[in-house]
Amino acid sequence: MHHYHRLAVWLIVLAGWCLVPGGLAQDLQAPRPIAALDSVFLEELTWMEVRDAIKAGKTTVIVGTGGIEPNGPYVALGKHNYVLQATTEAIARRLGNALVAPIIKFVPEGSIAPPAGHMQYPGTISVREETFEALLVDVCSSLKQHGFTDMVLIGDHGDNQRGMRAVAERLNKKWGEPPVIHFIPEYYAQDMWSYDYLKTLGVHQRPDVRAAARAGIHDDYHYDAIMATVDPQTIRTEQRLAAGLYSINGFDMSPPSKTIENGKKLVEYRANLTVAAIRKALEQKRPSRR
Repeated sequence: MHHYHRLAVWLIVLAGWCLVPGGLAQDLQAPRPIAALDSVFLEELTWMEVRDAIKAGKTTVIVGTGGIEPNGPYVALGKHNYVLQATTEAIARRLGNALVAPIIKFVPEGSIAPPAGHMQYPGTISVREETFEALLVDVCSSLKQHGFTDMVLIGDHGDNQRGMRAVAERLNKKWGEPPVIHFIPEYYAQDMWSYDYLKTLGVHQRPDVRAAARAGIHDDYHYDAIMATVDPQTIRTEQRLAAGLYSINGFDMSPPSKTIENGKKLVEYRANLTVAAIRKALEQKRPSRR
């Protein structure tokens, strides 16, 4: 009988777990037992930390879209994602009331079969436009469900812009006034590669960099410097130095410490432009906040 009693207990426990999706049975109102981590990245936080952050007024969330694509012989395929890792944190901290959703890394990069565009290069991952937009819809819907009142869409990749705009318009129409999805094209379009700002830092790339030079390898100082602030090896710093190729578009990037220093300035520059656009969008779409 003792054996059957233990079996019955286990069956009751298992039944309880099965009744709760994912086996979760945590008290949603339970106080956080330890201090919160100082991070703006959603995926680094616990659910309690996110809950408490929203209650404390962090009701804006940034949804960044990057990509996996070829960027010449020196730069990692995840270029856009590394850049967003740096810029989204700076933007969120400058806003003061924002968190950052996990970066959406899979975006349209060209026809898969037959391969076209970036898909001609090994390692590229592409998704259909409808897949990309469906993913954005589900991500934004999840965030809205948890209490975020403003979702900011920014893309570091040109081909992402149309889909983000379409999703923002579709969801705002579905959810009604006031708008909760804010597509911010300025992040990508306003001073896209910061050429004029770079000149103030003493960085002068070849005059034809906007055309032939950059198009030839899909790379430039702007991206290299920002990526170096996250991890210098994403731009193959050691290997390029050893090969005497630590330069881009005719500009010597030595020493690496100076490139990282300039990268941090570029991050702040991009963050300032974007925060100004976000605040303007909120003021225009929600006059009551003035």
